[in-house]
Amino acid sequence: MATTTVYNLKNEKTGEIELLDSVFAAPVNKHLMWEAVNHYLAAGRAGTASTKTRGEVAGSGKKLWKQKGTGRARVGDIRTPKWRGGGTVHGPKPRSFNYAFPKQKRRGALRSALSAKFENGQLTVVEAFELSSHKTKDFANVLATLNQNDRTLVVDGHDNLNLVLASRNLPTVKFASPLGVNIHDLLKYENLIISKDAVQQLQEVLAK
Repeated sequence: MATTTVYNLKNEKTGEIELLDSVFAAPVNKHLMWEAVNHYLAAGRAGTASTKTRGEVAGSGKKLWKQKGTGRARVGDIRTPKWRGGGTVHGPKPRSFNYAFPKQKRRGALRSALSAKFENGQLTVVEAFELSSHKTKDFANVLATLNQNDRTLVVDGHDNLNLVLASRNLPTVKFASPLGVNIHDLLKYENLIISKDAVQQLQEVLAK
């Protein structure tokens, strides 16, 4: 079983925590992570693009002139797709881009991403995010003390209101709850700072 150092917000060592090998030392499956990211992005698409068919655009359905004898090309009505302002053929309609993705594959991708963070030294475990205020400046100072200068994903419980408020105004920082961590954020943000309690919650879910 792997172990890692636990720090307080002053970047002082306070102890160690055991990490399950099945969660933080699992084989890194890059293809599985790629599949999970594709599914995450597809599920997040709005799917609201819409065009009008010839039955939906404005205009009369009356035949504009008789079929023969005018010397002009035959035409049915003004809504024909061949004319400007006419209907669109095979255009997009509102749809869902989501598709089924097995829960075990999604959890496997999360284990791979967490293992990669631990292997690359991008995982920091803190004793607790006990912030004295909700001010963004104070939290930015905490991140500087912890040597977190790159894009950072912060994971702790939603009940930590000071952390939620203090982190939301930092453009390179994102807050997530243990059950709200997703594969896209784990790969997008360089560093992962997670509280000791959040580690336990993640392990309880992903070890299944």
